[in-house]
Amino acid sequence: MMLNGRGRMLRNAVTPFGKLFSRSAASSSARTSKLFVGGLSYDTNETALKDAFSQYGDVIAVRVICHPTTGKSKGFGFVTFSSEDEAAEAVHKMNSEELDGRIIRVHYSDSG
Repeated sequence: MMLNGRGRMLRNAVTPFGKLFSRSAASSSARTSKLFVGGLSYDTNETALKDAFSQYGDVIAVRVICHPTTGKSKGFGFVTFSSEDEAAEAVHKMNSEELDGRIIRVHYSDSG
C-alpha cells in the first residue's frame, strides 16, 4: 500500500524500479570491490590510476570519467579489484593520499 503526502492511499501506485531491490539484496563482491576515486588531477589517466592502485592487489578495471564533448577528465574515476580484501586495503591506504599533486578521496562505489 502506498500513501500520498496526506496519508491517503494511492490508487494504481507503482513502486519505482530502483526501490524493488534493497541495498543488501543487491550487494555482491563486485559491488564491494569497486571504488570511487575523487579529487583526481585532470592530468591523471587510467594508466596512472591503475599503477597507483595495483600495489594493493589485482586491479581488474579502471575508468577515469571524461566529458563527452571535450574528452577532458572530470576529476574522478573508478577502480575495481578482484577481491573485497584488496579493495579494503586500497581504501585504507589510498584515501587522503597524494596522486599527481592532488589529495584524492577513495570510497566504496555506490554504483553497480
